Amino acid sequence: MIKVHITDDHKILVEGLQMLINESKNIKVTGVSYSLEACRKSLLFETPDLLLLDLNLPDGSGIAFCSEVRAKYPNIKILILTTQNEYSVAKQVMNNGAFGYILKNALSEEVITGIETAMRGELFLCDEIDILMKKQKEQQIWLTFREKEILRLIVDGYTNQEMADKIFLSVETIKTYRKNLIFKLGAKNSMILVKMAMENRWI
Repeated sequence: MIKVHITDDHKILVEGLQMLINESKNIKVTGVSYSLEACRKSLLFETPDLLLLDLNLPDGSGIAFCSEVRAKYPNIKILILTTQNEYSVAKQVMNNGAFGYILKNALSEEVITGIETAMRGELFLCDEIDILMKKQKEQQIWLTFREKEILRLIVDGYTNQEMADKIFLSVETIKTYRKNLIFKLGAKNSMILVKMAMENRWI
């Protein structure tokens, strides 16, 4: 049985979550708190398997609280449930140890799936946040002038030797650039690298 503690200051939402979660066969809400301080006190007496945490509490931010809980109770999985659909916020709480991020307008099934996924030690993002994170990641890809130049030559079908001759670099240097591009852009090989470069218009 997965034991869940909910920390959120919206009592109607908490009641709805309790009903939803308790209807699940293997998950049960064992504690509820409406502030960070109340949550701190509760964790001293009962350690849940998972903390379902809002980010905006009356006595502080859930972002910093993530780090606090992870430091004191490393076995507790943290799942964020919030209205904030911002990339920077989601990224920060993931860096602070949260195992998932769900918006409050997400489907109820996503809450259950998120809990189960987090308990397996895997990251869970609701659909809207998953799309946001992927879009932002694509926008953040930055290539140097030389990387763009070599990527363009790879797309045009040049061999390592031909590229070396054309831009006056050693073959080994070209090979290094090619390997770095494959790693940086998350491609499995040069063929997929070419496909990704054309689809995403990186050149």
